[in-house]
Amino acid sequence: MAVTETVRGDTSDSAGVGAAHEGILRRQSARESAARTYARALPIVPVRARGLTIEGADGSRYLDCLSGAGTLALGHNHPVVLEAIRKVLDSGAPLHVLDLATPVKDAFITELFRTLPPGLADNARVQFCGPAGTDAVEAAFKLVRAATGRTGILAFSGAYHGMTAGALEASGGAYDVRVARLPYPQDYRCPFGVGGEQGAELAARWTESVLDDPKSGVRHPAGMILEPVQGEGGVIPAPDEWMRRMRQITADRSIPLIADEVQTGVGRTGSFWAVEHSGVTPDVMVLSKAIGGSLPLAVIVYRDDLDAWQPGAHAGTFRGNQLAMAAGMATLAYVRENRLAERAADLGTRMLNQLRGLAAEFDCIGDVRGRGLMIGVEVVEPEAEPLRERERSAGLAGEGGALGDRDWSGGAGDLPVPGDSAGPGRPRGAGVGVGRLVGPGPDRTAVGWPTGVTPADRAAGAAAAAMQSSQDHHPRPAAPELAVAIQRECLRRGLIVELGGRHSSVVRLLPPLTISDEQATAVLDRLADAVDAVSRSHPGHDRLQRPQPGQQRCADRAESTDRGDRAGRGNRADRADEAG
Repeated sequence: MAVTETVRGDTSDSAGVGAAHEGILRRQSARESAARTYARALPIVPVRARGLTIEGADGSRYLDCLSGAGTLALGHNHPVVLEAIRKVLDSGAPLHVLDLATPVKDAFITELFRTLPPGLADNARVQFCGPAGTDAVEAAFKLVRAATGRTGILAFSGAYHGMTAGALEASGGAYDVRVARLPYPQDYRCPFGVGGEQGAELAARWTESVLDDPKSGVRHPAGMILEPVQGEGGVIPAPDEWMRRMRQITADRSIPLIADEVQTGVGRTGSFWAVEHSGVTPDVMVLSKAIGGSLPLAVIVYRDDLDAWQPGAHAGTFRGNQLAMAAGMATLAYVRENRLAERAADLGTRMLNQLRGLAAEFDCIGDVRGRGLMIGVEVVEPEAEPLRERERSAGLAGEGGALGDRDWSGGAGDLPVPGDSAGPGRPRGAGVGVGRLVGPGPDRTAVGWPTGVTPADRAAGAAAAAMQSSQDHHPRPAAPELAVAIQRECLRRGLIVELGGRHSSVVRLLPPLTISDEQATAVLDRLADAVDAVSRSHPGHDRLQRPQPGQQRCADRAESTDRGDRAGRGNRADRADEAG
């Protein structure tokens, strides 16, 4: 039974509303392209919206944590956005002017430049593109190719930069392209199996090697494009130090650095622009989504010395959208003046902490990560062996040799400690190493070190351990089916979430920056209830749920009480939204 709230009405009215709702969905399925995406997972028909809340044609209400894939920084129909649009409409100003100068455009550019990272605003140029972020990515590639006379692009595994041909070439699923693919650092599924600072360092060194090795097969590129947080790739924040290394690597080699801030910009990650966390100033910034205040708008901002284009080198009929510029200017100013980026940082930290508590309760949650109000919950197979153990069972990780026990694909294994010689029935390096100390034994000290190991040897071992990621936990396989089930249960409870990640197994939260504390609590409660419901319906739900001492979650309360609590939380969330 669905637990979304429904607007009250008599039975005949409700039946008519429901029939209209179903009819619209049927006609969409019959007439729209098979390429449609969100409509498949979210069979709703929005008719009204305000802030965080959407009301469907059938009267159901939802808390929207999709926010137009991050477009709605201020939520639906924010008063300052509506007022800015009405002002242009009532003024009689032209709505479409190609790339001509207008007062609305001038005000938008002034506000945009006011927000730019230090070092870019004073010598920046802006190019208005077609109305989608993917066209701005295409423009960025054309710009750096024109400025450098080179053609190749460096991009990163897991990236998503849009759906046009050039943007797809730079995205994670592309094949046979002019783009060199580099490893993007991450803790949970580190491509080098170590995570943390060591994983980021290895990723940076790989990049340096590709660029400096004359036999790498990669020619000197026109530019490097990266996302400060990979959104569609699974909500993976880039380490700040790695970002600074990429900036240094590209600057030392005269390679323009392109920051794709289409989804991360305008306060989403807890800074106005995500590159500001690391103090990096890119050469080119790709901006869209929130900069249009809910309407289509895309631009690139870049250093003026890169402005080598000829007139008309990049154009588009709808790059003069006056309503989007007005809505965008109002949004940029509101976020800046009300310090919503700082609010996103604070609230996002609290939400992440609460979600990590949920991860401690359910084995099907493998990782919780994010920055600001860009949050991801990775869903994994709770009954499967961790990837590293599975590979060992298959005989892929051999014994013997200094690195025989090392797994480079699923997680950190054991490295030999100096002085740890092999003994009868015990391969070298099988005991003490990175990520694990064994207990005392006949050839061990009380802290697990081999007898005879000198303090210098111990220091070396400790240094190796310090390089290991704090998340040395060997992740389980991704569980896209469970993620879909959680998304479905969220919708039943009146919560809209998106799925992303390499295997579509990451539940994503992208609430508007205006979300209240009360609404955030309602979002997390509904998500927790959805995870609990999926864990109960799963054949091995005892493995999905970790019983904790003293916990009083749904297993210890009657279903009717639980639903009453959910309804109360929904009422509080809607009241808060109406008050906001």
